[in-house]
Formats: sequence, structure tokens, C-alpha cells
Amino acid sequence: MTTGIVVKPDPAAANAVDDAIAQASGAFHRGVRQVWLNQRFDVDALTLAAVIATAVPGLGVGTAVVPINPRHPLLVASAAQTAQAAAHGNFSLGIGLGGNELEQRAFGIPAGKEVTRLREYLTILRSIRDDGEVDFQGQELAARPPLSPAVTGGRPFPVYVAAMGPRALRAAGELADGTVTYLAGPRTIEEFIAPTLARALRELDHAVSGNAFDPASTTREFTLAIADAGQVVRLPRLASLLGKEMPRARLRVVGIDTLLSSGGLGGADVDVAIAAIPEKGPGIHMIPLYEEQTVLVARRKHPRVSARISKATSAALPRSSLRVSSARSAKRSITTSGA
Repeated sequence: MTTGIVVKPDPAAANAVDDAIAQASGAFHRGVRQVWLNQRFDVDALTLAAVIATAVPGLGVGTAVVPINPRHPLLVASAAQTAQAAAHGNFSLGIGLGGNELEQRAFGIPAGKEVTRLREYLTILRSIRDDGEVDFQGQELAARPPLSPAVTGGRPFPVYVAAMGPRALRAAGELADGTVTYLAGPRTIEEFIAPTLARALRELDHAVSGNAFDPASTTREFTLAIADAGQVVRLPRLASLLGKEMPRARLRVVGIDTLLSSGGLGGADVDVAIAAIPEKGPGIHMIPLYEEQTVLVARRKHPRVSARISKATSAALPRSSLRVSSARSAKRSITTSGA
């Protein structure tokens, strides 16, 4: 295992870059073969990594870490490839979710779907790193450059994620080359981080190896998102079928509001959703289960239903509609329209 240290330029130094190079060079001559640079609001870690790699040949350099906000992954991929070309294969990219409170204060970035954004960020980085191109449209990010994003001599480069939560660790296990255990002690690594990564890797290996999924023996817990009406009408039969096909599995049922608030199916909190919500994204498979039709119900002697009613005629009729929001604190309101 390569021994590494974190290099931080001395704020009192006359030149921050010269000081970082001196620290890295001194460490290299004392046997250190890897240095890591963190990103704050002053020195740019990716640029400094390229400079140090040029000044100290043979030294491994990496970022620990560069927050994914507010930089677009195309820009980070460009800088990472440039650093890798300067390091001649000795550069490692470490990224992280960052601190939302700091980002709000510094950049005015509102809170979003952090894990969904991380997954899409990694997808774009991997595409550029592995294929030298990208054409991606997600929920949080899009990357469709009209010109090639590849840098000669800049690929490949390993990508590590600073992750602590289970969903971020699962994303790191599935889409990155590892994790950066910044601010994590030995006990946290042993009891939480390592098992979570190992589980994600096993699931990924299982999927890649093509081993058939065995419903009869699986003990996994599946989370199903379904609307309230579906829980009453469809859930009993569905639970009965699952009990027969997967007797050892566990089923957790949540509402559509949980699906929306957790980042959709891309957020990794929900496995399956039965809902009229067209969601498209990487790793999401959709199967039409049924079609719903609008039915107009009226009194037999209603003056407007003596003949066939067209959509235009129906739209012009006075009516009331009940709208229910998807949040947990749902507000119901009656609106009246028409003549």
C-alpha cells in the first residue's frame, strides 16, 4: 500500500504554489510516493496537482477532494485529464458532495438531489474516461459536448468518492474506483464503510457476471413505491404473489411522495415504482402495466348528456377538481372552472 500525505500550502508563505511544490518535493525525497490536495475557496486543487506532477516526476498526486458543485463534470473531466497527462499516469481524482451550507453561502446553490447528482456526475466522468466521449441527459445534469472532450495522454484516471452515507457509498461502490475516507476513523471504516462498499461490489459483480437471480432464495428487502389508491386495490394481490415467488424476501411499501422526495428511482432508496410518473434515466427500466382512461360520470337525466359528448364540450362544462399535492403535508383544494 502506497503511503500518502496531505499537502496544504502555508498561508504565510510568499507563494502558495512554490510552498506546495517544496512540501511535495521534500516528502518525495523522504520516501513518500503519494500526496493529496484538498479544495477550498483559494488554491485550485486540480491545477496544483498538475503543477506538482510536473515539478516532481514520479510522485503520485490526487485531489481529496474536489466538491462536485458548482463545477460541471465536463470541466472537471477536462482538468482531471490535463492533470493526468502532466502526471504521466500518476494522478487520481477524488470528488465529494461538499457541504451544502457552505455552497449556499458561497455560490447561492440551493439544496438538491445530492445522491442523484453524484450518480449522474460519475456516469459522465466514467463515459469520458472510458470512451473519450459522452452523450448524457439525466435529472440533474446533461452533457452533450459538440466537440470531443478527450485529452491526449489524459486517460484513464481513477475516480474516488468521499462518501459517508449509505446511498453515497453505494454509488461509489457501483460507479467509482473506491472511496476517500476523509474524517472517518478505523471503527467507522470497519463497521460501516467497508461493509457497505463490499455489498455494493457484490451486487455489481453479480449483475456483471450474469448469474441468474433466484427469487426463491433471495433475502433482500425490496422497496416499492405505489400510490395510495394502488395500495388499496393492487397491493394485496401483489403481496400475495411476492409471498409465493419470493418467500424469504421482505417488502417495504412507501408512497409516491417518498419516491419524489428521495430523488426518484435514481436515488437508490426505491427499487420499484408503480405510478403514472414517466421517469427516464440511467439504469431505469420501464414496463407499461396498464392504461388509465378518463370516464365522465353524470346523472342519467343531466341536460348535457342527452347526446354524445366531445372532449371540447366536456372541457367547457362547469366542473370541480380535487388536487392533492405529493408532499407529506398535502394540501387539498377545490377549484371550479367553466361557465
